[in-house]
Amino acid sequence: MRRMVAETRLHPADLILPAFVREGVSEPVPISAMPGVVQHTRDTLRKAAVEAVEAGVSGIMLFGVPEDTKKDALGTAGTDPDGILQVAIRDVRAEVGDELVVMSDLCLDEYTDHGHCGVLDAEGRVDNDATLERYAEMAQVQADAGVHVVGPSGMMDGQVGVVRDALDTIGKEDVAVLAYTAKYASAFYGPFREAVGSSLKGDRKTYQQDAANLRESMRELALDLEEGADMVMVKPAGPYLDVLAKVADAVDVPVAAYQISGEYAMIEAAAEKGWIERDKAILESLTGIKRAGARMILTYWATEAAQRLAPGTAAR
Repeated sequence: MRRMVAETRLHPADLILPAFVREGVSEPVPISAMPGVVQHTRDTLRKAAVEAVEAGVSGIMLFGVPEDTKKDALGTAGTDPDGILQVAIRDVRAEVGDELVVMSDLCLDEYTDHGHCGVLDAEGRVDNDATLERYAEMAQVQADAGVHVVGPSGMMDGQVGVVRDALDTIGKEDVAVLAYTAKYASAFYGPFREAVGSSLKGDRKTYQQDAANLRESMRELALDLEEGADMVMVKPAGPYLDVLAKVADAVDVPVAAYQISGEYAMIEAAAEKGWIERDKAILESLTGIKRAGARMILTYWATEAAQRLAPGTAAR
């Protein structure tokens, strides 16, 4: 009876798998703060993509982790056609073709020696306009590698419009833009910093949003849509379900939410202690995100959750 009248149904097709691929490793590297998640080799990434397809997952969001010696102030490894992210995009497309929507993180933080999402000026501040030039080049090399969707995540003013124009200039009008519209300066990103080998010292509060603000997200939403965003995202998911619901009510484009590393780590850690039922907590957290309005959910449990979701499964 509960299943029959459930108002929200979670489906494998709702899920997108974030995945890290690390340059120069021969075996997957476990991420200590995210049990069960690894920095993939190129070979294991291909296998993970196949598993996601077989489970019914809709997409995969790729993050590149370059060798430390290749990081520099401008994040040039991020725009190298043979950089790890571009290589990974080609690998996954060669392995699964169009059976999985291949998405890419479009940001400089993995590739800069200072760990910020943009180019710094002489005083150590992020230079918005100089950063946009780098994002435009990054969008083009990712599109040339075969990505279906780019995800500009740096929260620079005007980033969506610049990325859209850069793609259109090289005839890649069919590459979609997933705008990181409401990306908050959250305390829950900690495990992710380990996952991408971040060099960041300090924080990103000058360009990511204040956790106290909601109207700011709606202004960002209007700007992203005006600049040509095909989809929009709220990140993190769990602590910002009110923002997600408001965004979803306001737009007629697909809305994504990213269940980030800290959200994952909390459930895994509590389950390891025996304090909660892991499997039920995972599905409950994902169902809550969908109930709030997400059409797409980026989660590190994507493949596992999809494998456990029979058609018609609802929250119990």
